[in-house]
Amino acid sequence: MVNLALWLKKHRFRLDQVQNFYPSPLANSTTMYYTGKNPLGKIGYKSEEVVVPKGDKQRRLHKALLRYHDPANWPLIRQALEAMGKKHLIGSRRDCLVPAPTLDEMREARRQNRHTRPALTKHTPIAHQRQTPAAAGAKKRVKPKAVSR
Repeated sequence: MVNLALWLKKHRFRLDQVQNFYPSPLANSTTMYYTGKNPLGKIGYKSEEVVVPKGDKQRRLHKALLRYHDPANWPLIRQALEAMGKKHLIGSRRDCLVPAPTLDEMREARRQNRHTRPALTKHTPIAHQRQTPAAAGAKKRVKPKAVSR
């Protein structure tokens, strides 16, 4: 799919719409979708496999790759390219698929992660794991006074 996105960029195609595939009866594409095999050859247990994106996350990624020019898709594409080991496709060069994150995008990501707590591991000191409420910055609870009549 990355190769298709690079081809689209090289030939200056910009897709506006990307549709999901919905299987219809008596179609070769439906056979591919359900079996994961290539129906154009003899089908057996050794027949050629066809990759079928069925999960929501994978479909979103494919849509984002096909719409590589949309800035809303750039963070998802960057994350996927890093996971695939294709960081060379991130940047401002002509052969790159998406631009590098801007300073504002990095600040926004840091701001969104500001309130997260550090992960607790066996290498984290125990004192850090079990803070008292007062040490963590919580307000002290005050018991209401009993009113006598």
